[in-house]
Amino acid sequence: MRVIADLHIHGRYSRATSQQMSIGEIARYSKIKGLNLVGTGDFTHPAWLKEISETLTLEQDKNLFKLSGNADSTVRFMLTTEVCTIFDYKGESKKVHHVILTPNTETAVQINDLLKAFGDLASDGRPILNMTAPQLVEQVMGVSYENMIFPAHAWTPWFSIFGAFSGFDTVEDCYQDMTRHIHALETGLSSDPAMNWRLSKLDKYTLVSNSDCHSFWPWRIGREANVFELEKFTYHEVKDAIISNNPAKFKFTIETDPAYGKYHWTGHRNCKVSLSPQEAQKFGNICPVCHRKLTKGVEQRVEELADRPMDFRREGAPGFLRLLPLSEIIATVLGTDSPSAQSVWRNYNLLVEKFGDEYTVLIDTPLESLASMVDTPIAKAIVAVRNGTAKVTPGYDGVYGQLVLDIESQATKPKSKHTAKVVKQTGMTDFFGK
Repeated sequence: MRVIADLHIHGRYSRATSQQMSIGEIARYSKIKGLNLVGTGDFTHPAWLKEISETLTLEQDKNLFKLSGNADSTVRFMLTTEVCTIFDYKGESKKVHHVILTPNTETAVQINDLLKAFGDLASDGRPILNMTAPQLVEQVMGVSYENMIFPAHAWTPWFSIFGAFSGFDTVEDCYQDMTRHIHALETGLSSDPAMNWRLSKLDKYTLVSNSDCHSFWPWRIGREANVFELEKFTYHEVKDAIISNNPAKFKFTIETDPAYGKYHWTGHRNCKVSLSPQEAQKFGNICPVCHRKLTKGVEQRVEELADRPMDFRREGAPGFLRLLPLSEIIATVLGTDSPSAQSVWRNYNLLVEKFGDEYTVLIDTPLESLASMVDTPIAKAIVAVRNGTAKVTPGYDGVYGQLVLDIESQATKPKSKHTAKVVKQTGMTDFFGK
């Protein structure tokens, strides 16, 4: 069975998260996106765990959850959370985020009972814990070996395992004697597998990709995801597929172009300075405008730790596919900064209603079929992103990258006068079988 999973999101009790980020809305927009497995996020927050318990029902034989009272829902949930550990290591303050997966509410409650001694779990959906990374792993794995933990968005400058400001140079330095329990790391928006393959010391870790979204909108949820081929759709099968790193089970990841990530290049947002690693090094990583320290980008940080060339391909590892959110592609063609504009939604809904879900539109629908529903420039832009011929101006210092299209004319309206409603999801496309 094909499983497309976004395992790292946030509920409405996390900071900077939409208050409409409810379980029902997450399920609704996951279906529109084409996801059939999504993390709950934030099970460490007591109010959110209560909401999870009231709106989801555990499938005992799968250790996954479904919407209560909705037998037709194809979306399943896995209990997940993200936590932040802050601790000292060799005289330096380290701030690292971690993703935790657990099979049921019983183990979630046990984890929470242990972690509340290290921080206020009710203060944020992503709580700050005053404990070391090894302590966290020891506590989580002490509850059950069925739990899983891995570093979140591994390369972002702040709050990550390899972060330029408060991270480490190796997984082993971070997790120490608990490294044996770490089987994966999350690449984050600003890096992709190809960048991580450049570090031979990461060869033993599975590279997973998730959205880390704070909004249910389809240009956020599922913008990065994991594609599995499983005999059974269960928690254990997903976990084992990640640990095995076997392309027969873990097929590939869906990635945004890493330049789209808001920390890909080195820069300074206030001064509108964006620099490649080579340019940043020429300036000594000092902003040429204000003469303060630049925010070192992920590409530069990878370059510092890499021991392989840029074109290195890791044999036997799951592959990846670069995409960008459909709403943002349409918005770029229409010349609007907002993917939530009505003109964007009209075109988006026409495509998703016709072809089933966003992934099907982005990955497998031919140009001619796309152009039968929306103006040709939109159809061509979708195919350009799919084929990797579209360019992205790199993001930097908290600013998202920008899609750049060479389209002969801008589209202005959908071909149909009505506004479609997304009401169903079809099967997966042929691409996933290739």
